[in-house]
Amino acid sequence: MSVPTPTVSPTPAPVVPHTSPLTTALAQLASTVEILGYDDGMHQMLATPRRELHVAVPLRRDDGRVELLAGYRVQHNISRGPGKGGLRFAPGVDVDEVRALAMWMTWKCAVVDLPYGGAKGGVAVDPRGCSTAELERLTRRYTSEIMPVIGPERDIMAPDVGTTEQTMSWVMDTYSVNSGYTIPAVVTGKPLAVGGSLGRATATSRGVVHATAAALADAGTDLTQVTAAVQGFGKVGSHATRFLAEGGARVLAVSDEYGGVHAPGGLDVAALLEHVAATGSVVEMPGTEPIDNAGLLALDVDVLVPAAVEDVLDEDTARTVKARWVVEGANGPTTSAGDRVLAERGITVVPDILANAGGVVVSYFEWVQAQQAYWWTEREIEDRLEQRMHSAYTAVAQRARADGITLREAALVIGVRRVAEAHRLRGLYP
Repeated sequence: MSVPTPTVSPTPAPVVPHTSPLTTALAQLASTVEILGYDDGMHQMLATPRRELHVAVPLRRDDGRVELLAGYRVQHNISRGPGKGGLRFAPGVDVDEVRALAMWMTWKCAVVDLPYGGAKGGVAVDPRGCSTAELERLTRRYTSEIMPVIGPERDIMAPDVGTTEQTMSWVMDTYSVNSGYTIPAVVTGKPLAVGGSLGRATATSRGVVHATAAALADAGTDLTQVTAAVQGFGKVGSHATRFLAEGGARVLAVSDEYGGVHAPGGLDVAALLEHVAATGSVVEMPGTEPIDNAGLLALDVDVLVPAAVEDVLDEDTARTVKARWVVEGANGPTTSAGDRVLAERGITVVPDILANAGGVVVSYFEWVQAQQAYWWTEREIEDRLEQRMHSAYTAVAQRARADGITLREAALVIGVRRVAEAHRLRGLYP
């Protein structure tokens, strides 16, 4: 069934008076626009989401109660292609967070030169308090509410915080049933059985480790010569820990939402993964010492990977960091003030829009495969991912050296310039 696209007026980029992901995203853009010398009109075009959809999502609980939830889908920019971005289910989701994440997705896709714009979606709900049946009803109702603005050529969703490949299956099925035929390319991060891609589940983590290896090589060292700590042991952090260890790094500490563990001689990562599978947390791993998040961020290691949530490295916590490299596995883990502190202290930050781009790179591969109905081997995917990550890192590092700026500033300059150039070439209609 063909569904017309609704007219949705863009919402001007708001001024946010408190520290938040959106505050950080807008500050990063303002600094980049100043470096590039763009005028106010271009700045506003780049700062303002192209389309926002706010929806009420009624959820029928298993006991018959109906609970009304707030849902959002923000398409920040579509000048380089359809929107691309995750769907998160989390209690703290609000429109400002979604705006920030959509903006970062725009720059991320441009930095790794994908034919996408940035988008993001979310529902304010704690998925841990929902049964499987409730999550399915929630996902299908949210999908039906935002259906007019999504599609393989409009906006493609993927898993994010609180969502999984099963969530993507429900989104795909709801969209397909309403269209009258199966459309695998409407989402990425699906199970293999319904058109997913090999390598997608671990792609973000592999990308983080590729970016780490590239930054280390830039300094004349490699993974076998460094120690690391990983904050966040979810979908990104757990696999990143495994890949770091497999690459020869000694991981000294990890943490999750319940606490952390530290082993001065290095964690037995294989045993740690077994412990988490059995208990649901890294806490009380045998042969380790407890450590809290503040202690982990300040640990004396070579590489720190914040892979949990936004704003963990602020002005104060950044002053405690002893790592030489910070590789951002999460989106927006460093505030603008924290970024300045790290730069002043000579700590290299591999920014989120580069470091964790592996997920969207392999999402692009999955989308291409679905469009062609032809699937690649895992080796093909991993080789193409590694090449794309190293190529992007090289371009960012060269720009940073040429202009005497940080890797984050260089990544933003590349990403924002590519989006602005697409705006310029396409022109304004009418």
